[in-house]
Amino acid sequence: MKLLSLKEKAINYRERGYSYGMISEKMGLAKSTLSNWLKEVIYKPNREVEKRIGLGRIKSANYKHNQKVNSIKEMKRIAKKELGKLTKRDLWLLGIGLYLGEGTKLQECAQIANSDPEIIKLIIKWLREICGLDTENFTIAIHTYPDNNIKDTINFWSKTTGIPKKQFSKTQIDRRTNKTNKKKRKLPYGTIRLTVRANGKKEFGVNLHRRIMGWIESASKQT
Repeated sequence: MKLLSLKEKAINYRERGYSYGMISEKMGLAKSTLSNWLKEVIYKPNREVEKRIGLGRIKSANYKHNQKVNSIKEMKRIAKKELGKLTKRDLWLLGIGLYLGEGTKLQECAQIANSDPEIIKLIIKWLREICGLDTENFTIAIHTYPDNNIKDTINFWSKTTGIPKKQFSKTQIDRRTNKTNKKKRKLPYGTIRLTVRANGKKEFGVNLHRRIMGWIESASKQT
């Protein structure tokens, strides 16, 4: 039987009519995380929610939510039409922008850190198709918190990136005690740092980082 990810479980609860508050209680996830994951899920409250919140308040909130869902879908449809199909050069420039925002600048080693799976998948696609890297050129370091399940987190990132677990370095756990309960489970799979390793090829070591920084500098000067 397929094991569901946290996001899939949250979507399942939402489709069964549970409110953000109730899903948060059941899964221990921050409402901000649920809002990001579930904002496009059409919502119809179940009887348990109706009893807890009241029918009048539910109707108003449900109407506003579904209005928002329909608006998001329509804007995405328009945006997709406006953008059209991406070319290889478009991907090249998109990756430069991502690296400018999220990549390592000072150390002469290509690295990027993020918690968003879609951003990580996009940067890997860029490094493969534009920079010529293969799977063996990547290593991953995960930064988690005590409330993250380490095994699930490693499995999630390995599946998301297609990078074998043997290429993962030791997971770092943030055990600072000054964290508030409000911050728990906001990053259910922590943050990862994707690092490029040269494997004996100069073009994938220092030279790759220098090329990327050259692209960024050239693009910046032209704009």
